[in-house]
Amino acid sequence: MLGAIGLDEGQEAAYRALVAMGAAEVPDLAHRLALPVPQTERALRHLERHGLAAQSTARPGRWVAAPPTVALGALLTQQRHELEQAELAAALLAQEYRAEVTEPAVHDLVEVVTGASAVAHRFHQLQLGAAEEVCALVSSRPQVVTGMENEAEEQAAVRGVAYRVVIEREVLSLPTGIREASTALARGEQVRVTGQVPTRLVIADRSLALVPLTGPGAEPAALVVHASGLMESLTGLFEAVWREALPLRLGASGAPQESGGVPDSTDIEILTLLLAGMTDSSVAKHLELGLRTVQRRVKNLMDVAGVTTRLQLGWYACERGWVAR
Repeated sequence: MLGAIGLDEGQEAAYRALVAMGAAEVPDLAHRLALPVPQTERALRHLERHGLAAQSTARPGRWVAAPPTVALGALLTQQRHELEQAELAAALLAQEYRAEVTEPAVHDLVEVVTGASAVAHRFHQLQLGAAEEVCALVSSRPQVVTGMENEAEEQAAVRGVAYRVVIEREVLSLPTGIREASTALARGEQVRVTGQVPTRLVIADRSLALVPLTGPGAEPAALVVHASGLMESLTGLFEAVWREALPLRLGASGAPQESGGVPDSTDIEILTLLLAGMTDSSVAKHLELGLRTVQRRVKNLMDVAGVTTRLQLGWYACERGWVAR
């Protein structure tokens, strides 16, 4: 909670304990925190430098907590001021950059990033800098960032950044594929499925893109593309793949329930995964259902729809809105 003002977990715990106790000697505080006395002393010295604690003048060796409203308020005010100064500096630098690079040279429109850590860093940086939308093509063979889950994605989603993601069908067959897809959908992301994506790709706000340059086994490298004709081509490529991909819709899988006249959430998941190209056995495995249960549910849905083939069932399901078109 207080990490934003420069306190680690131990220092925050020491301050909270000191506030609760009012005042305490180092051994007593160390015992309450279950920490060694030297480590507790270091935490108190750090709190003292930040104005959050002080040694009692009346009783030497005893520490008292500074009032939170005063001490924390001062630190927060200082941090807000520093952030405002940083924002002002960033705005001035951006203005200077635009003035100097009105017509950027060709070599300034792209940059090559080499090394797993460097590529992963730019991947996260691209998402953290997004303000409106992130578009991505995800293959079943990621090199640097595995799956669709990463901290930057979660942070961007919390800020209200929209996500449109196209994943390869094989991603759903990976051990954590369906779980990660469900998590992404729960965050409000739009996810679609296709047989194979032409390339791995991430685009932020249609102005910055990251494209891998190397194949499996080679040292990871990626091309960072800035706003340009190439950027427009990459955006057009994503939109073409997006239009042809099948929307993914997953519910919360619970205990198997027999289907009546209306499909339940498990039926919807089964239909969606089958339409995405997964086999009955793969669907059963990932939904933790028996193969016979999956097949029985599909047969029940075919009876409800009054159809004799799965192709007809897929068409009927789309027409009735059971699954997204």
